[in-house]
Amino acid sequence: MSPVARRKIEALAYFLGFIACIPLANWMIGHVGTVCIPQGPCLVPVAPWGPDGHALMAPSGVLMIGLALVLRDMVQRRLGRGVALVAIVAGAALSGAIAPPQLLVASTAAFLLSELADFAVYTPLQSRGLVLAVLASSIVGLVADSILFLWLAFGSLDYLAGQILGKLWMVLLALPFIHWIRKRELAA
Repeated sequence: MSPVARRKIEALAYFLGFIACIPLANWMIGHVGTVCIPQGPCLVPVAPWGPDGHALMAPSGVLMIGLALVLRDMVQRRLGRGVALVAIVAGAALSGAIAPPQLLVASTAAFLLSELADFAVYTPLQSRGLVLAVLASSIVGLVADSILFLWLAFGSLDYLAGQILGKLWMVLLALPFIHWIRKRELAA
């Protein structure tokens, strides 16, 4: 396979993966977790300790949102800023179309804000280094997403530490892959 064909396939995979993260996150919040709170989110442990001495918990969708922040950066890297902005709008529209009613506004607003914040940080940093740009922009995006989503969805910031940590885990797990991509690009 030619490098051009490989890049096109990668770009499509990043784009589709990014778009899929949002509905998957919304579905997970209501269906996947070690604990599901009645009329609330399903939770997963994101650290073995928390402020109360028990595991630090977060709504399960955090795992997909952390990944979405990284994938958006890769969409922009492969397809450009215009397509990245189209992907953000498409993701928000998809989120709004399929989110459960109690998560509709929270999911759509948090997604838009966090991805636009990620975009604003990633764009100027990408020329300084891919890993730095992905890490810094993802941190800004995941904090924005966590605060806005929790406040709008549940009227509380009770799970803020877990939200931030859960998303950060996904970003950190993606960084070796991002580093490998950059090394492969430099070798080509």
